[in-house]
Amino acid sequence: MPDTPHNRPDRRPSEAAYWFLFDRDRLLLRHNTDGWYIPLAAEPPVEAATAMEITGQVARTTPGPEPASNTIRYFASSVEVPQPAPAGMEWVALRASYDLLGEPVYALAGKAFELVHWERNSRFCPACGKGMEPHSEISRRCPACGKELFPAISPAIIVLICKRDSILLARTCYSRSPFMGLVAGFLETGESLEACVHREVFEETGLQIRNLRYFGNQPWPYPSGLMVGFIADYAAGEIRLQKEELSEAAFFDRNRLPPLPPPLSLARRMIDWWLNCPSSR
Repeated sequence: MPDTPHNRPDRRPSEAAYWFLFDRDRLLLRHNTDGWYIPLAAEPPVEAATAMEITGQVARTTPGPEPASNTIRYFASSVEVPQPAPAGMEWVALRASYDLLGEPVYALAGKAFELVHWERNSRFCPACGKGMEPHSEISRRCPACGKELFPAISPAIIVLICKRDSILLARTCYSRSPFMGLVAGFLETGESLEACVHREVFEETGLQIRNLRYFGNQPWPYPSGLMVGFIADYAAGEIRLQKEELSEAAFFDRNRLPPLPPPLSLARRMIDWWLNCPSSR
């Protein structure tokens, strides 16, 4: 029988565990006077599809009451039909949950969301069309042709471009927020990360850059990305916007910065580094 969320046995806990439950990109959180935390129960507090156990290392940093056992388990699932939140709980956008949960728990919530998204989109074999079966925590295998699937990650670059005492900030055409961020774009097949940075910068702004160096990276679970950050120096060119991607871009110095991205993003970490690093002045 094809493996689906309706006929696959749930790997549910025999005692209380933490439940990362999603309605589309919203995470179910319990809240009280002490704060916000992941629901702790032996069963999911709402009617959910499959239950996937996930691994994590945030045991004693998770807000809220602790399970009775020393072995803390985490499960992820989603609702197929929107449901009201139970009393004392609320559906919160995953991005917004960062400010409520803190980074360690938010990181595990991001992993849970990526696995739920992957589970929903890997039910059938892309080679022969048969139903896929679970093979491990992060893989599925086709019983007919043997093809194995793992969660796909989409790498993207993001780059902070320095020009003397200013940096390039831009706004995408599809953004509804007041923030201005950094030039970013997805890696193309057969392309190195460095080549991607040069291409994206030139395509979107018409600028050439030099002295490219790695900054850091960040999982970006919206739904399954990895942001890879670089610092670069302006080399040549005048700003010429790619209208399909950017609505505006300009160099800003420290004294006249526009609204910046929220703290959860790699873009903000890079901008804060520039603001606080003496060597970048």
